[in-house]
Amino acid sequence: MVTAKLVLCGTPIGNLEDASERLIRTLREADIVACEDTRRTRKLLSHFAIQVKELVTYNDQNERRRVTELLQHMSRGRTVALVSDAGMPGLSDPGYRLVKACVDAGYKIEVVPGPNAAVSALAVSGLPPARFVFEGFLPRKAGERRRRLEELKSDPRTLLFYESPHRIADTLSDATDVLGERPAALVRELTKMYEEVRRGTLEELAASVTASPPKGEIVLVIGGAIHAAKPSTDPAELAARARELMDGGVERKEAMSRVAHDCGVPRRAVFDALLEVKGNSD
Repeated sequence: MVTAKLVLCGTPIGNLEDASERLIRTLREADIVACEDTRRTRKLLSHFAIQVKELVTYNDQNERRRVTELLQHMSRGRTVALVSDAGMPGLSDPGYRLVKACVDAGYKIEVVPGPNAAVSALAVSGLPPARFVFEGFLPRKAGERRRRLEELKSDPRTLLFYESPHRIADTLSDATDVLGERPAALVRELTKMYEEVRRGTLEELAASVTASPPKGEIVLVIGGAIHAAKPSTDPAELAARARELMDGGVERKEAMSRVAHDCGVPRRAVFDALLEVKGNSD
């Protein structure tokens, strides 16, 4: 009887103390451990004194070829343990093609649960966790990134993104323009020494990363769209609302932010409305 199987192994996202006993046992018992980067995985193996029978790479560059090889091993009754550098294989990491191939071939698939940066960030963000959508990394190109955000603009679920420290400022700027004034959290270096959570509006977080650029691995959590009966977004009404607040003593910037939040529009729309009304009155 063929006893081959694929075991998807969730690995620590930073703190090695998060490794479960089952993960350690699974890696010791597997015939083959497939990993993204042997250097990263060897650190985990070394920490727990795990001697694996065979360690091979499985990454974006060799995934198609490696799937065929691993299926051949499983056809001979071998157990393959798949790990990513951190977290669960398949979630913004290689793994989907191998899982799909094993499903099609009828091989057994097991999972060893482990830490996940996106879900952990959601839990600590302070934003609604009941319904959420994980989007992985947004496109690198500005135009594509803004189009993707436009597609998500009306989604009521909490939005989760992975982002790099080199692009986070641009992403927050685009998110502020497209999504408007929403609550958000920037969560970085989870479970590591410099773990940090920054909370505020998208605009506040954009200012924060400009003043103090974050380092390390980042999860951006953004509140979903609020579908309620919204006031008119006619420029004249936006301007009137902002003007009413300012006449009552509210600073211009704060007035625009409040109207933008209440009406579900970017603050820039309120700013433009004030300019338009002023221009028409000149």
